[in-house]
Amino acid sequence: MTRSQGSFVWYDLMTTDPKAAEAFYKTVVGWDAADSGMPGGSYTILSMGTDQIGGLMPIPKEAADCGARPMWTGYIGVADVDAAAGELKKKGGTVKRPPQDIPGVGRFAVVADPGGATFNLFTGKSGQTPKEPSMAPGQVGWRELSAADGPKAYDFYAQMFGWTRTEAMDMGPLGVYQLFATGGKDAVGGIMTKMPEMPSPMWLFYFVVGNIDAAVERVKQAGGQVINGPMEVPGGAWIIQGIDPQGAMFALLGDRK
Repeated sequence: MTRSQGSFVWYDLMTTDPKAAEAFYKTVVGWDAADSGMPGGSYTILSMGTDQIGGLMPIPKEAADCGARPMWTGYIGVADVDAAAGELKKKGGTVKRPPQDIPGVGRFAVVADPGGATFNLFTGKSGQTPKEPSMAPGQVGWRELSAADGPKAYDFYAQMFGWTRTEAMDMGPLGVYQLFATGGKDAVGGIMTKMPEMPSPMWLFYFVVGNIDAAVERVKQAGGQVINGPMEVPGGAWIIQGIDPQGAMFALLGDRK
């Protein structure tokens, strides 16, 4: 297994207004944006310098007709999307969109874990998934699952992708926050049981910024909402959770130097 297999390797935003979303994230995170040139639809690549981070696109009509709302989704690299989708179903997950090719790029499937949290499976065209980006401004610095059942969700991802436990934090009434690694020794995310007021299980992604207070001001000036934070987390970093102008939830990770 390469380091990227079993790791998050790409991030998509489906939204109701791609141009407005592009302007928001360029302002808040500092990403560059460029049309992918992909035939058959609109898809914008988000990058930081030479590093491509993810993309944004309009919500497909068939998804909108089913009530899909703006949201970020992560892609987990696998050696064989079709085999992984089959294994996921055996483990209680759901295949929401069967495996299909992205011309010139690779193959993907839209799936959900047994608790209902959505993510994508991905295999690059060459059979190797892209290199997982490092922690740096504009990158995704943390991945967090608010699951239907935290311990059961961790077991699913560990069996499916080989994730391993690192530190576990007792959050009192909120339960245990289980950190996980995806091929290395360092934690890259956390899993917990969702709070009762959260309508459904979901993945949340933390985009790295510089000063968190300056980033908060950019969020507000660009029309977004800060719904939690700034809050200090172990290690001295600061986080906020927010909602972009189109309604997609996102999070930021920064400092107060």
